Amino acid sequence: MSANDFDFLLGSWDIRHRRLRNRLADDPSCDEFTGYSQIRKSFGGLGNFDESVLHLPGGTYVGVTIRLYDPKSELWSISWVDSRNPAFDVPMVGRFEGGIGRFFCDESFNGRPIRVRFLWSQIAATSARWEQAFSTDGGDSWETNWVMDFTRTAEASQPSSVYETLAVEGVAA
Repeated sequence: MSANDFDFLLGSWDIRHRRLRNRLADDPSCDEFTGYSQIRKSFGGLGNFDESVLHLPGGTYVGVTIRLYDPKSELWSISWVDSRNPAFDVPMVGRFEGGIGRFFCDESFNGRPIRVRFLWSQIAATSARWEQAFSTDGGDSWETNWVMDFTRTAEASQPSSVYETLAVEGVAA
């Protein structure tokens, strides 16, 4: 566990998303869509941030993730904010063990208290997987509702920021 745990993620990525249409509704139907992300180190090496674009079926939006490492607790906190609702979500907190990153928080969904889990797995030089799951029973069982498969892209072919790309695509950031 160290401030380098997320170094695998630095760079530019194409992302294939698969997300449940109706979470916690016992409905297996999914939307599949694409996106991309650029991740850079920050905070003197104790963190990183990404700028991401998600092309949902209902429209494109931009998001930012901030990941910060606390060397005292050896825990990461992960915060997300996006252009649909510019307010930070409840931070996820956790660590990597055995090559898998596990991060948790308590939140609510449609008025119900839930436990949220992020998993980072299948980490390789040119690919990685992120999953989000919800639990309504304190973590005894989980519904995976969002999976993102990352594929590394060539740095030289990437714009300097996702906002530059959005301008080319004609999408308002």
